[in-house]
Amino acid sequence: MNARIRRLAVGMLVCYLALFVQLNVLQVGREEELSSDPRNDRQTIRDFNRPRGEILSADGVVLAFSEPVTSPNAELEYQRVYPTGALFGNITGYHTFNFGSTQLERVHSDVLAGTTSAQQLKALSNLFSGQDVSGSVVLTMRADVQMVAREALKDPRTGLEREGSVVVMDPRTGAVIAMYSSPPYDPNLVVVPSSQEAADVLEFLNNFPGKPLLANTYQERYMPGSSFKVITTGIALENGVVSLDRAWPSEREWVPPQTTDPIQNYGGSSCGGSLVEVFFRSCNIPFAQMAVELGPERMVAGTKAWGIGERIPIDLPGSVASSFGEVEDFTDQLPLLAIGGFGQGNDVMVPLHMAMVAATVANGGVMMAPHVVDVTRYHDDTVLERTRPQVWKTPISPSTAATLNTLMVGVVNRGTGRTMQLDGGIQAAAKTGTAQLNNTGEEERSHAWIIGFAPAEAPRYAIAVMLKGTNAEISASTGGQLAGPIAKTVLDHLFRTEALAAATPPAPAAPAAPTEPTESTSSAGGTP
Repeated sequence: MNARIRRLAVGMLVCYLALFVQLNVLQVGREEELSSDPRNDRQTIRDFNRPRGEILSADGVVLAFSEPVTSPNAELEYQRVYPTGALFGNITGYHTFNFGSTQLERVHSDVLAGTTSAQQLKALSNLFSGQDVSGSVVLTMRADVQMVAREALKDPRTGLEREGSVVVMDPRTGAVIAMYSSPPYDPNLVVVPSSQEAADVLEFLNNFPGKPLLANTYQERYMPGSSFKVITTGIALENGVVSLDRAWPSEREWVPPQTTDPIQNYGGSSCGGSLVEVFFRSCNIPFAQMAVELGPERMVAGTKAWGIGERIPIDLPGSVASSFGEVEDFTDQLPLLAIGGFGQGNDVMVPLHMAMVAATVANGGVMMAPHVVDVTRYHDDTVLERTRPQVWKTPISPSTAATLNTLMVGVVNRGTGRTMQLDGGIQAAAKTGTAQLNNTGEEERSHAWIIGFAPAEAPRYAIAVMLKGTNAEISASTGGQLAGPIAKTVLDHLFRTEALAAATPPAPAAPAAPTEPTESTSSAGGTP
């Protein structure tokens, strides 16, 4: 009898252990797998039946929040709302029941839902209170600057947005202040209760020209044209191939090695002079010659030092890499290397990356990793995590950065970037670019660029503007003519708001809380 009881006890213990192990495998080991299984909607339902935190701009504008659903027949208790619509659509992304989450809504879903370890631990002390444990995400981006960037992208004749990008960042920290993509999209159209309506919207956006669901500021690449000459000059200076003493003859065309097809300056003009002059006049031939003198090994190594070929390390999903090429692409193709030296050929750059190039010159040769999130907070405003600035690359020395600063000032004062001369005598530095995409006889297509920073002597803002199009205005114009005024508008706004803030007296401080008992407060701190 005792033996049977022992066998039964052992059998029950084995079954209990098996059940315990299986539960742990399901709840811990396979938690992520089961939660992400599209057939498991329990977690999603729970997410939409409890509060979800806000996403806010640096200037306090609410960009996303959860609104209680008032319909008595509603399946879910909360729906996401995006008060600024398309203005921040490519940054916030969307959070939907049927189509998941994108952008910050996905990256920081745990913070917004209150499921991080820190939030769950904090919630233990209020286990039975039903307290909201959600968190908020506060950006480095300003809504006012984002709006100015959007307005500046509009065609002054038609009032319609032109396809393009505007990126503004702090060169000292990598904090992104504005990052607007056109065409944009409104996430409110995707988070509607009707799954069929949302599916129709997504299908429309996926097939719309310009790819609104992609943030062209950091998820698309474009030929940079002469704005790339900042990189070529930086590589040549670092390798001792050129200096401020170098001069080039004035010529209309130059035949690189391995070809009989000559390279010409923009518009077939005759161009030459000192490094300062060929930079502010944006001659093509000297920069083609720099690339060939450097050779494939040093030129490619130099571009990699600037981070070209690597995904941009921004705290948003889906970033892409700029591209120049590998050594083997140019060993027997020196004409292609020459063309790449002035931003044509195989060169494609991400607009955010070009803003980082300008920021690197402004920051003494140090390239900071870009970020859009300043801080995440618990529901009671306790800080969960604050972004710490991180160095990503150091492609050039401080002396090379100082030389490029001088050259870029020349572009604004004497060259193709005069349209970026700022109000109030604030000195800007810039480089323009016009990438010609069509072959001879084809429909004109081009990208118009300007990158720069200000104030030149102590930079606080770096900017990149890119306009894309096949229309006659963009294709017949240069980056200075089209992108320059946009950059000027945005930078003027930044410095104007700085001046207004400095001139506005601070609000009077709130009176201090009484330290002595009053008529309504007992000496023990309670109410009478």
